[in-house]
Amino acid sequence: MHPIAFELGALKIHWYGIMTALGFLCALGIMQLRRKHCKMSAGEISDFMFMLIISGVLGARIFYVIQFWDQFRDNLWEIVRIDHGGQVFYGGFLCSIIAIIIYCKRKKLSLVRVMDSSAPGLAFGHAVGRLGCFLNGCCFGAPTSCPIGVVYPEGSLPDRVYHGLALHPIQLYEASGNVILSLILFYSIGKVKPGQTFSLYLIIYGVFRFVNEFFRGDHTDFIMGLTPAQTLGIGIVATGIFFFTYFARTKENVRTDL
Repeated sequence: MHPIAFELGALKIHWYGIMTALGFLCALGIMQLRRKHCKMSAGEISDFMFMLIISGVLGARIFYVIQFWDQFRDNLWEIVRIDHGGQVFYGGFLCSIIAIIIYCKRKKLSLVRVMDSSAPGLAFGHAVGRLGCFLNGCCFGAPTSCPIGVVYPEGSLPDRVYHGLALHPIQLYEASGNVILSLILFYSIGKVKPGQTFSLYLIIYGVFRFVNEFFRGDHTDFIMGLTPAQTLGIGIVATGIFFFTYFARTKENVRTDL
């Protein structure tokens, strides 16, 4: 693993940036396959995904900088170097939700159906992005004696924190979980009521992320021994359960006009 994919003269192309871009392209392709469900044209899907790229990256970076401000205090230029890694998924997720609500209201689209159609691509794109985290050496795991443990190269951030120790490849755990989740969500569209697919995403990912955080090695406790992602994840799961139940009981015309 190495953060730099290749060099073009003085320009260094980082794997994190490549995988992030690839993740968005995968999300775009998957949503195109389900665009009939949300009644959007191919062009509208492309515009929609471009908007999500901007809002998602911006939100994820802002949350990361706030959470790890000590890394940027003496080097403010590093704030804009997103190619070096460093994004908080829930930050990008929340900003993207706000952007989707605004977009659907302006375009007079069904928010519920757009959210359902977005969910499988969101999960798969997130999986690809986590591969970038693995190659970059960020979001690393805690020490482990399991045979699947990974020893990072000397000089990398994980090596500086846990010199020479094997660490949980937590990024690969999350990537694998998101691929499976993407498949579940993709085939649930049309088989469950509108609104329940995205609700399932909130529930399943929230639970999975909560458990996965116990194997993280780059976070400190936030509240009652929980990491920031676990604390926020509890609210995400509760929200998912609420909406899954709500959409199960609400009439079709109300669900799809939200």
